[in-house]
Amino acid sequence: MVPILRRPDGKYYATFMKEKYVLSESEIPEFSKKVRRVSYLPYVTTPEEADKIAADEGRREKLFEDLEKQVVKYWLDLIPEKVPPNCRVIISPGNDDKLAIDEVIEQHPHAVYGEENVVALDEEHEVACVGWSNPTPWKSPRECSEEELYERMKKVVQQIKNMKTAVFCFHCPPYDSEIDRAPLLDKDLRPIVRAGSHQFGPAGCKATRRIIEEYQPLLGLHGHIHESPGFCQIRRTKCLNPGSEYGEGILKAYLVEIDGDKITRLQRVEG
Repeated sequence: MVPILRRPDGKYYATFMKEKYVLSESEIPEFSKKVRRVSYLPYVTTPEEADKIAADEGRREKLFEDLEKQVVKYWLDLIPEKVPPNCRVIISPGNDDKLAIDEVIEQHPHAVYGEENVVALDEEHEVACVGWSNPTPWKSPRECSEEELYERMKKVVQQIKNMKTAVFCFHCPPYDSEIDRAPLLDKDLRPIVRAGSHQFGPAGCKATRRIIEEYQPLLGLHGHIHESPGFCQIRRTKCLNPGSEYGEGILKAYLVEIDGDKITRLQRVEG
């Protein structure tokens, strides 16, 4: 959250990305857009209310949840403006997303809620979505043991009719696949540095790898590990991770075209 605090003189001040801002009321919408662009949450308040929020964890979490729901709806409302009318937007929340946003996605007329479900892309292609991850150091809202995650995934993929043309949209990439390498951390969650270099190791999901090896879909779409863009092959399945630089305002993605049980186009894009 980025508080935008009212001053007695009618101006507002905020600290964002280590920079201090003094704003007029008319400048708040543009500043808020700048904050949201890197997935932070702007909130206009007073210094007195900000102190109360800082001192009350329950109040702070409830406010954060409400703001998160508001910004998700804001993004979804942009779909008709940004997306061609013949395209479907399928959304599956990731491990960092609070469960409260699911209702916003499910009820929105321009989005398809995919979480722990199978969605038909067309008459022959289906996508199975699971946004949960194996345990992380951050104790995020949607994480569980490898065993439980495997059962969640299995329950979803068993609904697929044709595995040869299926797509698995599993947030956490397969373990030890080169698209799951992340900085190694010490007991205080600080990156481990040796000889001046950050140390990396696999941080993906063994349940994801196991279920891909067992069912062998056409394609695996993953994220979660921001530092490991690329793709790999697990038996017949091509697995992708575009990586992420959202903190720098960069959107990274893959453009994939499929025809039957063949991938006809695979292109990394960013902007």
